[in-house]
Amino acid sequence: MSKLVVAKDKTGDFNTIQAAIDKIPENNIYPIEIFIKQGIYREVINIPAEKQFIKLIGEDKFKTVISYDNFNGKLKEDGTKYGTTGSSTAFLYADNFQAENLTFANTHLRDQYQDDGSQAVAVKSQGDKMVFKNVRFLGHQDTLYANQGRQYFSDCYIEGDVDFIFGAAQAVFENCQIHSLDRNKDINGYITAASTSINDAYGFLFIDCEFTADTAADTVYLGRPWHPGGDPDAIAAVVIRDSQLGKHIKKTGWTQMSGFSPAEARLFEYNNYGPGAVTNSSRRTLTEKQAQEFTIKDVLKDWKPQIK
Repeated sequence: MSKLVVAKDKTGDFNTIQAAIDKIPENNIYPIEIFIKQGIYREVINIPAEKQFIKLIGEDKFKTVISYDNFNGKLKEDGTKYGTTGSSTAFLYADNFQAENLTFANTHLRDQYQDDGSQAVAVKSQGDKMVFKNVRFLGHQDTLYANQGRQYFSDCYIEGDVDFIFGAAQAVFENCQIHSLDRNKDINGYITAASTSINDAYGFLFIDCEFTADTAADTVYLGRPWHPGGDPDAIAAVVIRDSQLGKHIKKTGWTQMSGFSPAEARLFEYNNYGPGAVTNSSRRTLTEKQAQEFTIKDVLKDWKPQIK
């Protein structure tokens, strides 16, 4: 059972992705590939912590799509709301996970709802040694919830508007496109909302990335510090280096969240370029010596992702 095939046209072993996941035994110790043929798979998937070494490999990153439209304020059958975390299209809790050549999407159309529960997560990733290669993450508010463990994103596309890359993971984003959507507001959004533990030296590292947008100039913040439940030990850690920043990035760079100042967080830049790469007192820059301590190896420690 080293490879399972999922196909909507019934030419594979399973018609749904979750059915293939369910087939894999708990406490598995061998790599198992789930190859997903082209199609829009409208389902919520869950890979529990007990099912390690799963690889989700899509046939085409544009045409292999895992999609759903739950959102924070949506009511479940029991009358309770899904909440932000519960809105996820994909719950990925296992260590040694890999995804490649596919799209995760949350297609919630928030403009159709008149409430404040518009958070709609595409992926909640909460495992150690997780790899995402050539993957697209689509959503608006809270697209990617990278919440725990070491995670590596290579050649990925991530889009959204409000806090659309958030959480407490030690995550590297290398050669990724980070795309901000237009809300038609004076403040079009915030890219990151890290909640890094004070006990972790590293949080999010963006290296050799391109920050693009559909928005007007000077309307998007690089991020703001998230303290879940007001937790004082959540001290956001984000470094953006060697990356191209578009004109949409606000000159002030970072902003406060729920009364917590960006100056009290660990938010830094280094060697960025483009119209959004501005140097001023509100945008702290690493020295060349400091930058030597913020590399992929530093964040991922003894783990070197192997992408095959």
